[in-house]
Amino acid sequence: MKLPARPKRAVVFDLDGTLIDSLPLVLEAIRHALEPFGGSPTMDIFARLGGPPERFLADLLPDPVHVPEALRRMVTYHHRNHHLIQPYAGAAETLRELRARGIPAGIWTGRDRASTRTLMAAHHLDGIVDAVVCGDDLPTHKPDPQGLLAVVDRLGCAPGEVLLVGDADVDVLGGHAGGVETVLIRHQRTIAPEVTAACWRDVATPAEAYALVRASLLG
Repeated sequence: MKLPARPKRAVVFDLDGTLIDSLPLVLEAIRHALEPFGGSPTMDIFARLGGPPERFLADLLPDPVHVPEALRRMVTYHHRNHHLIQPYAGAAETLRELRARGIPAGIWTGRDRASTRTLMAAHHLDGIVDAVVCGDDLPTHKPDPQGLLAVVDRLGCAPGEVLLVGDADVDVLGGHAGGVETVLIRHQRTIAPEVTAACWRDVATPAEAYALVRASLLG
């Protein structure tokens, strides 16, 4: 297995689509948000997830004047159904193994702080990561690397010493801009060549990504 160009001391994970299987609910919430106004999310929405929902909702609605109501509908739907979200198999085990071996791990997510805290507590992930930066913690959003670099700094590392794992184009572009090598989880979508070129490795599933993390940091 090819290892990163530079030895790694820590890892940063995205949350949605990387540690937790929330994408089906996210898509349903977006569909529910758009329903009264026309429009429907397609697979290319995955390339735009990771930032504030106001940004991608405006692109999906025929009239941006409906963004506030669509956002309200999306948040309400998600809140009512967030119990359906589960961690991917192996996610918690990987974090626990990293913690047991003294490897710092962080989370860089576009999700807001309140729902991030709720989900992590519900699935016992909150006690096994060392730093979390959420979408409403800073004025910048993915792919701007400021949030990622804040996590890296809290982990006590330099960017070149950290591996990033994410599933969205903005994760890869943020990692590239911040000097952090990135593993991209493709799921079932086609990745643009410029995004593939910007990541260190791309894999099909979270399980493959966790295996790369173990090989790169645990030996």
